[in-house]
Amino acid sequence: MPSPASPPIPRLRVVTREIATVDDVLAHSAATDPLFWSRRGDALAGFGVALRLEAAAGALTPAAELAVRWRAVAAAADIDDAVGIPGTGLVAFGSFAFDPSSAHASVLTVPATLVGRRGGRTWVTHVRVDDPVPAEDATALPPATPYGPHWSATLGPGRMSAQGYQDAVRAALAAIARHDVEKVVLARDVVGTAPSGADLRRLVRALLSGYPDCWVFAVDGLIGASPETLVTASHGTVTARVLAGTIARGADADADTAASLFLSDSGKDQDEHRFAVQSVLDALRPHTSALAAAEQPFTLRLPNVWHLATDVEGELDDGSSSLDLVAALHPTAAVAGTPTPAAMAMIRRLEPFDRGRYAGAVGWIDASGDGEWAIALRCAQFDLPDANGALPLTAYAGAGIVAGSDPETELLETRVKFRPIVEALA
Repeated sequence: MPSPASPPIPRLRVVTREIATVDDVLAHSAATDPLFWSRRGDALAGFGVALRLEAAAGALTPAAELAVRWRAVAAAADIDDAVGIPGTGLVAFGSFAFDPSSAHASVLTVPATLVGRRGGRTWVTHVRVDDPVPAEDATALPPATPYGPHWSATLGPGRMSAQGYQDAVRAALAAIARHDVEKVVLARDVVGTAPSGADLRRLVRALLSGYPDCWVFAVDGLIGASPETLVTASHGTVTARVLAGTIARGADADADTAASLFLSDSGKDQDEHRFAVQSVLDALRPHTSALAAAEQPFTLRLPNVWHLATDVEGELDDGSSSLDLVAALHPTAAVAGTPTPAAMAMIRRLEPFDRGRYAGAVGWIDASGDGEWAIALRCAQFDLPDANGALPLTAYAGAGIVAGSDPETELLETRVKFRPIVEALA
């Protein structure tokens, strides 16, 4: 039987023009479904949808599938980019399921209009399907809408109780003792609802204020502030930041310094970190030259935790796009474990839920294949409104389990990791 015909490749007409400074680009995104990406003052905000590409739920390698389709879309596009810096021209925002077997689809969305800001420059990009962008519309901004009233979510226990999580950690430790795995990352969930008509940009703003050094994102109902770079690609340079090994910040300066030193000296956390770094190096090495990482991690300070961190950098030498690299990297040992197939099987067995896009890749890609991708952590997934108009949401937090892990300590780590999104939702 012949295979189904591939969908026709749309011809996108894209125009980017520099405009006067826009201080709050988020205001130009939709209140109920914002499309947004920001870090350290640089930001992209989308409005409307020109094109949506979706990998079928259960696709074996959704990032690889969409990388191929994106390359074809970009090749067919007519792009007039008068600015030429990262984030201009044709750009798609993406969000990917953690597990290929997830019921949640992986998506790329090209906004009809994008407002961007980087390094003191601001621009607007308009995208049309087939029809050219009228010259008089090239510098027009989408409407900036006032922010809705402040709101708070109602939150409660998820499908994995505190006791259930500790039991799962004990099961993982038994598997590690049997040498079934060396590391497995286990998550638990919190569920709740946001009120009908909630302006979700309020949540984005809270995260921007509290976590400016993180990747703050809102893509297809997934909103969060991730400290972990999965991969960036820019003009042939590839970078990644690996985070694994965590401890809560101290209550005062002395306690905070002691916490940082304890983390640096922790053999258990160093082992967890080493597994994560090695998985990234193994995945990037076939695509890069001069790949380098520091021999020892540094301690990264965030408002709520210390992490062990290692930066990785290399030169791309095989023409891969940033999405190709996402496909090669995900899932890293930082969010799954090692060996990856055994860790993924254990996650499916021990976690009583579908993670959805938590711990998957979130970010953007441009027509050249360059882009910025983070691991979707410290986040909540918003679903379609229920019968009363309320927005169901689920948030997740996880911890890496290795030999020497303590179930109660790992539970406390998840509580610390929940703090950014839970406090923002409150």
